[in-house]
Amino acid sequence: MIATALDNLNPPPSSRLLGWHLLDARPRDGWIRIGFDGKPDFCNPAGFVQGGILSAMLDDTMGPAVFAMTEGRLYTATITMTVNFLSPARPGPIIGEANVTQLGKTVAFVEGRLTAEDGTVLATASTSARLVETAKAIASARSQPAALPA
Repeated sequence: MIATALDNLNPPPSSRLLGWHLLDARPRDGWIRIGFDGKPDFCNPAGFVQGGILSAMLDDTMGPAVFAMTEGRLYTATITMTVNFLSPARPGPIIGEANVTQLGKTVAFVEGRLTAEDGTVLATASTSARLVETAKAIASARSQPAALPA
């Protein structure tokens, strides 16, 4: 696998919760593949990974595609995301793939999909995301008050 801007980035707690790990990327093409852990703790009463968790996995695939494509210069803030659930997701490894379809000056458009280990397509998504300069995003995060412990 080639080096990407994601190599030196500490995944945030939400990504770690999902078991996020980079599998492959072609930054120049705006394409990325991410692995997730579909944990039993993520399941609904029917025994399938809950749709909100799958949506989070898609979001955590599409945003990093932009970050890698821009060599770490731009983060994304989701404006809209449409998700289509196609097959029930059983616990186990889940693969996310995303492709940047258009990178503008202030907004990116990205498509993503999740598949099971056997290649079954679980969900697809499209998003429009505001582009935020990484330095500004980090400065803004540092100026926010710390969250209160639960």
